[in-house]
Amino acid sequence: MMRWLPAPRLSLALLVIWLLVNQSIDPGNVILGAVLAIVIPNWFRAILPVDVTIRRPLVIAHLIAGSLVEIIRSCFNVSMLILFTRRDRLNSQFITVPLDLRSPSGLAVLSCIINTTPGTVWVELLPDTYDLALHVFDLHDEQWWIDTIKTRYEQPLIEIFEGVKT
Repeated sequence: MMRWLPAPRLSLALLVIWLLVNQSIDPGNVILGAVLAIVIPNWFRAILPVDVTIRRPLVIAHLIAGSLVEIIRSCFNVSMLILFTRRDRLNSQFITVPLDLRSPSGLAVLSCIINTTPGTVWVELLPDTYDLALHVFDLHDEQWWIDTIKTRYEQPLIEIFEGVKT
């Protein structure tokens, strides 16, 4: 079964999305959707994510809430900077943040959080040192950014994906 359906939940989701987009459950759409739901995951078998054991649901809820608050706060701050600050007063900088997180799934989530937050961009993860190269739109305190990423985002992600309480 796993040979034909390497990701059964993904296949089911593809079939459901196909039927919803076409707004029809006639036999032709069901058959075509089922074929796509089998073929597409097999085409992308090499890049399908590995199964991840997620721990600590309360930490997940806290991380999501904290991230949403930070995203909204940053939206307002970056908007004010763009609208009311002269370009020569902005201090755009690249910084490096040493990471202890090693889980590929955790790093992917951290990347999503950082890139979704206005004013920050994940530039690169240096493979030898696991240092995160980060661009900050208006940098005033590099240590604050390092501490924020390590305590607010990295520590909960280590708990969630690696099961280690830091």
